[in-house]
Amino acid sequence: MAADAAEAQFPVMGSTGHLLVAGSPELVARARSRLEELESRWSRFRADSELCLLNASPDRWVQLSPPTAALVSRAVQAWEVTGGLFDPTVLPALESAGYARSFEVLPSELPTGTAPVAAPGCADIEIRGDRVRLPRGVRLDLGGIGKGYAADLVAQELMAAGADGACVNLGGDVRASGSAPAGDSWVVAVEDEAHPGTDLAWLALAEGAIATSTRLRRRWQRQGQECHHLIDSGSGTPAASDVASVTVVAGEAHWAEVLAKAALIAGLPAGTALLETHGVAGLLVTEDGTAHRAGPWERFVTWTPSSGGTSPASAG
Repeated sequence: MAADAAEAQFPVMGSTGHLLVAGSPELVARARSRLEELESRWSRFRADSELCLLNASPDRWVQLSPPTAALVSRAVQAWEVTGGLFDPTVLPALESAGYARSFEVLPSELPTGTAPVAAPGCADIEIRGDRVRLPRGVRLDLGGIGKGYAADLVAQELMAAGADGACVNLGGDVRASGSAPAGDSWVVAVEDEAHPGTDLAWLALAEGAIATSTRLRRRWQRQGQECHHLIDSGSGTPAASDVASVTVVAGEAHWAEVLAKAALIAGLPAGTALLETHGVAGLLVTEDGTAHRAGPWERFVTWTPSSGGTSPASAG
């Protein structure tokens, strides 16, 4: 690593955060504090967060900070453009499936829960500037899109603060901007979710974002059945598509996160079509381990297991 590069790894937003900055080490400390602040605003597991306040105030206008209002707005837009495949109103369904506590303290086996709850959708959510009103019966989970949007915000803020380049990785939601410390493209290793510790591909990214959504992590058992956190909004149950993981390359991390989750829930044919309709690159891996490319995926790939050699370490 170049002498003018600084990095840090730390727990944040229920995952591992990794910051890599071409610039002053002070910028890394500032970015870490910013991520912790955003987590305090958006966590559904903190009773004093803005999200929890909003969820506890049905039919009332709630004044939010600009970043939180922007995140809610993007979540509603994502619901609209994916035809409800991405749905931030699945929180009651997540809770009925057993995901009512932070995953780090969630037992691997849960007792009988309540019946599945279909997501109500975002049609009646009202947004006026930084004020939001949720209708009764609607509560939001902003976990995945929140990580992506936080990566986007912090990368932008690092560049505005004078960094030559920044790469923000929040549990696999990666946003890269500016020049990498070595002066080349940013390098991100896409892990094989079915075989942790091995990689599916090595991607080179000059500017943009990568996100992976998978149902092979954040899993638990309930009444002998396996559950996970990716909810089919129509049934209110964990999605049962033929796709195990999806990686998307896009301009922004929150958008890559949205499309990866939507494509996984949709299944292979519809998910591939969704990614290609939106003009992004993707890799959909089915249950049997077969990788299916979508869009201009090969444009970013510089290494795969079939190309030989040793998988490089991720720069994200």
